Amino acid sequence: MDIYIKPIEKAQMIERKVIFLEDVAEVYIGGQTKVDIAKLIVFKIPKDKDATYLISALDIIRSIYHAYPEATVSNVGETDILIEYHAKAKKENKVWEIVRVCIVGFILFVGAATTIMCFHTDTQMPLIFQNYYYMFFGENVDMPSIISIPYSLGLVLGVLVFFNHFSKIKVTDDPTPIEIEMTTYEKETNTSVIDRLNQRRPGGGKEK
Repeated sequence: MDIYIKPIEKAQMIERKVIFLEDVAEVYIGGQTKVDIAKLIVFKIPKDKDATYLISALDIIRSIYHAYPEATVSNVGETDILIEYHAKAKKENKVWEIVRVCIVGFILFVGAATTIMCFHTDTQMPLIFQNYYYMFFGENVDMPSIISIPYSLGLVLGVLVFFNHFSKIKVTDDPTPIEIEMTTYEKETNTSVIDRLNQRRPGGGKEK
């Protein structure tokens, strides 16, 4: 019997301490067989507290071989799997979530505005606008609105197009730069946690 498993990088469990194969991996069984190993137990949470555990593909393969000694197991996914366990489901506080979003949004807005103003000061953008206005109209104006207003609107439009996400409107279906950065951050975080847990694990299922 040929069994192919595709473990995922991270699984989250709430309250339930028993980890089944289907929780951490996709499974395909080759041949005309009706064997169902999705409910095969691959790990049990040892403590009733929030923690992160690490199991390897070898732990899963050993569990499969223990139940099906004649099987041939092939791994086509991750080699290490993080199990994030929560003893109780966390209650969402909508008010606090909105407050946090507003605080973060305000900080980002002020930071971005300050950065843009510093950039314009360093590059002497007002002087450039004055020179452009003088070239086209032959007059010296401190801050020509005919140039500064379209530039400001274009700056906002350019930022929205670059980030490709404003409310529920998207320019394309491609992931936004923020989504890409968040995915990269999550992957690097998972890799760091896996490396730390691997350093202290002689066997499977060590916790963080």
